[in-house]
Amino acid sequence: MIRDETVSAPAAERPLRIGILSYRSNPHCGGQGVYLRHLSRALRDLGHRVEVISGPPDPRLDPDVRVHRLASLDLYDPADPFRTPRPHELDDPANLYEWVNVSTMGFPEPFVFGARAFAFLKRQARRFDVLHDNQSLSYGVWALSRRLPTLVTIHHPITRDRAIAVKAEKRFWKKLKQLRWYSFIGMQKQVARQLPCILTVSDCARRDIAADFGIPGERFRIVPNGIDTARFHPLPGTPREPGRIITTNSADTPLKGLAFLLKAVAAVHRRRAVKLVVVGQPKKNGRIVRLIRDLALGDTVRFTGRISNDAFVREYARASMAVVSSLYEGFGLPAGEAMACGVPVISTTGGALPEVVGDAGLLVPPENHEALAAAIMELLDNPERAAALGRAGYVRVQKKFTWRRAAEKTVAAYYEVIRDHR
Repeated sequence: MIRDETVSAPAAERPLRIGILSYRSNPHCGGQGVYLRHLSRALRDLGHRVEVISGPPDPRLDPDVRVHRLASLDLYDPADPFRTPRPHELDDPANLYEWVNVSTMGFPEPFVFGARAFAFLKRQARRFDVLHDNQSLSYGVWALSRRLPTLVTIHHPITRDRAIAVKAEKRFWKKLKQLRWYSFIGMQKQVARQLPCILTVSDCARRDIAADFGIPGERFRIVPNGIDTARFHPLPGTPREPGRIITTNSADTPLKGLAFLLKAVAAVHRRRAVKLVVVGQPKKNGRIVRLIRDLALGDTVRFTGRISNDAFVREYARASMAVVSSLYEGFGLPAGEAMACGVPVISTTGGALPEVVGDAGLLVPPENHEALAAAIMELLDNPERAAALGRAGYVRVQKKFTWRRAAEKTVAAYYEVIRDHR
């Protein structure tokens, strides 16, 4: 279970001037963006001043949270991806480094964001009492930590993403491509070892980060994520549709385990009428699209693409169950959001997911489509149990996973880092 008592709520102390560093921060870019949006809001609600130093794209924060958007080439802009920079843009060494690395299949954003953040903050260090890095773990953050009290949130060990991505590739040159993409991990390990305090979101994440990054366990503080219960909640007037399964797959990567869920749905579909709604969009002509074709699931699977939060909640309200098929999660926001909507949850035991789901859902081993299929059939055949799990999940989220609670424990860590920096 998540032992979030490792950070106690702070006593009443003066409001803080907090600078949060986040290199890729839009909520649609994944969990780091969701974390930034809700933590910044909750910190403001506690009376602290919060400013965000952000890379692209626009983080879309609340209007009273000031954002400093650092200039970049933004080579992953969907409107103009992997564009060729204009010659004058490459006069900037950070831009040149970014372009060369992207052109050679690397991922330089954490490094160049840190360099730009250091250049921005070295002139404005007195603006903040504490800096909070949202998993960029760049050399620039290391340099800033010598000037200002600094801590970092590591949501989960990216080393696990790398291992799964490399394993999933069949061809040797594609394995090398994945290793090249994840080459920034060496920097992140080195920087993480130098920072005095690391926040993470679960016991599992703490253990795995400590082992993979070589960091003593006592340097960690566990602060579970919150769930946005104002957005994700039951819709009592919307009936659930029997056989309608929902899953979230914002990143078409092996880590999310969608291939195993598709195989499970194919097995169930031979016996029962089911529909799978995937909140997200697959890569065009990618492995998921090919697998759907091979399994003859074209009429059974629907991808929503990017949708609004209101539409997302309506999808949850219509679903008879939610499945989280990830091979590994440092926390597992999709499980928590489904539970907040009162949807019965089936989840793998990958990473910290059991800590989030607890006894309020069905748990199965990762990478096991037979176990997923059996769990789906169990809920289809036992609607009373499914309804009971939906109610239990809702109660669990309300008791354990709120953003106010997360913010209070984060502030306690801020005060600790500030005291130790003096």
